[in-house]
Amino acid sequence: MDTVRVAEEIIGRRNGSSVFMVGIDGLGGAGKSTVSEDIKRLLQDNGINTEIFHIDDFIHPRAVRYNDSYPQWEQYYYLQWRYDHFTEAVAGPARDGRALSPVELYDKDNDSYIVKRLDIPVGSVILTEGIFLQREELNGLFDYMIYIDVPEEERLCRVLLRDGYIGDEAAIREKYEKRYFPAERFYADKYRPAEKADLVIKR
Repeated sequence: MDTVRVAEEIIGRRNGSSVFMVGIDGLGGAGKSTVSEDIKRLLQDNGINTEIFHIDDFIHPRAVRYNDSYPQWEQYYYLQWRYDHFTEAVAGPARDGRALSPVELYDKDNDSYIVKRLDIPVGSVILTEGIFLQREELNGLFDYMIYIDVPEEERLCRVLLRDGYIGDEAAIREKYEKRYFPAERFYADKYRPAEKADLVIKR
């Protein structure tokens, strides 16, 4: 399904009297950010105010998420994200029709947070893109869930080209095999995200 049809689906489901929360789930390298930007553009072309949140902006400082008391994949799966802050500052107020609290967004250059105040009018669409969005910690926060389904082999090819900040190809492979892929497989086995999403995009 292309993004034009996805945008049409969201327009048909949203209620103009509230903020409509859309999750764009998918594993690493699935293309979530690209799809999110495409959908935002299409919705705004239809006069709908649209904001994108990246779940990777809601992560713990490095000292928390890299805790060598645990295997790497467990560090990533259990210690990476500040789901409580996302819920309290963004999803909860948006769903309840309240003004958003000041939002702390992770600044990776300084391993700290930038505080932003955001005004999201009633009738807006919030697109939240990120990995593991169908975990129980986020249950009930989204009105509509999209899952981008891409085979692991294809995603690995993409991240080898994308994630040069990790190091050379061998370093990228090692990090994904030790940290990211085991956590992704655990999530996929536990939650069956492609089966539970409202819409699946295969890319």
